[in-house]
Order: sequence, then structure tokens, then C-alpha cells
Amino acid sequence: MEKKRILYISQEITPYLPESEMSETARYLPQGVQERGREIRTFMPRYGCVNERRNQLHEVIRLSGMNLVINDTDHPLIIKVASIQAARMQVYFIDNEDYFQRKSVLKDDKGNEFEDNDERAVFFARGVLETVIKLRWAPDIIHCHGWLTSLVPLYIKKYYYNDPLFSQSKVVYSVYDDDFKKTLDPRFNEKLLLEGITKEDVEAINDPTFFNVSKLAIDYSDAAIQGTASINSDVKDYIKQSGKLFLDYHPRETYIDAYNEFYDKV
Repeated sequence: MEKKRILYISQEITPYLPESEMSETARYLPQGVQERGREIRTFMPRYGCVNERRNQLHEVIRLSGMNLVINDTDHPLIIKVASIQAARMQVYFIDNEDYFQRKSVLKDDKGNEFEDNDERAVFFARGVLETVIKLRWAPDIIHCHGWLTSLVPLYIKKYYYNDPLFSQSKVVYSVYDDDFKKTLDPRFNEKLLLEGITKEDVEAINDPTFFNVSKLAIDYSDAAIQGTASINSDVKDYIKQSGKLFLDYHPRETYIDAYNEFYDKV
């Protein structure tokens, strides 16, 4: 029987970023699932605070070199990779000088959220999926962690749906306590309009608050998971009302087995 393939897309992974519930889940879940007989691939952004030398990142020339057009501007896509030897696991990094060279993750050193976080989410989501196409690797499950991955479900269902690599893929969206406070760029919805994506498809983010961005992700996902003990209560209510397959919060001791079993239900 062929191994099930799980694609992990996370806004943060330890040891490349400080430990948090999301970064630890995105580090240990793929390893645990791989040890249970699945095949995995893992992606995160290459923020400027990720130490390339210490973590031995190197560019994958055959995967780099594409340009992604966002808001009528070309942005080169650079792919890097590093290995977590103890886990026998590789992590792919999505890099771009305009979006991911700064030394902070989603906020500056004064705690202000970056004005272009909406475009960074677009670039990250499309960069991952274009790279997976280049790898010719068809995932059965795409598991997204954190709001920066919130566009992946939309792209899978509306833009890449004709691609045979993704035609059978199911999307699972994990919600964490990573709310952003400042509403994103009001033109966010316009920047998402590609072939196959209409204004009606993205009307949830006419007002791009954290709740509305989460709502968009949930609408286009096949299932949702509560990733931290507490999450935005409105988002949790929305998931429950949506009728989507839902997995409640599981602590460190049980989440790997719980998620692994949940994938089979999805």
C-alpha cells in the first residue's frame, strides 16, 4: 500500500525560530507522522532572523528562479533547504528579498505589524505550492499552521484545482492564538484575483480582519484543528457552525497520534 503523503506548511518551526506551541508542533508533528509510516514535506518562510550558517541552509538552484507577480510587481522566488538530522527530515524555506529579509517575523522590533503582511502571505502560499509542483510531489493532505498559511486552501480549491498533483488533496487548517490586531491592507482581496478566483470567492476579506482571514481559510478547507488551548472564540464558533470536520485541542502528550488518526478521517 502506498504511503500517504502529508505536506506541512507552517509560519514558524523550531529550531529556526524560538519555541512556541506552533513552532514545536510544526517541528515534531512531521517527524512523528513520518515515523508512523507517512511520507512528508515541510515548508516555512526564510525570515531574516533565521541563521543560515548555523542551520546550514543552502539554496536549491533547480527549484529557484521563478517570479511571482503580486500587485503587478515581479518577486523572485528563492528556495532553500536545511536538514534536521535527528528527525531525518528536511525543511524547505521560501525566500524573497522584498518580503523575508527583515530580521523580524511578522512585527518590527517595536511590535508594529508589517504593512505588507498580506502580500507576504500571498507570496508564501503560492511559493510553497509552485515549489511542490516543481518537486512533482502529490500530497494527500495539506496541513496548514498559522494565519500566514490562510490562503493555501483558497489557492488549492480555486487556482490549482486543475493541477493533477492537487486534484485529490485535502486541506486541514490549524488555528492558533496568533491573532493579528491591525486589519490588513484593504486591497488584500484584489491582490488575490487570479484566473479562477473571483471577487465573490474572496468577499470574506473585503474587511481583512483576523476573523475574516480565518473564515476564508476555513471556508476552503476540508477540516480544521484547534492548535492551541485557547483560540479566538469567534473563529472557534465559526468552525463549529461550518459543519467542517473538526479536531479539538490536544496537548503535547497526545496530539501526534490524534492528528495522525484525524488525517484518515479527512
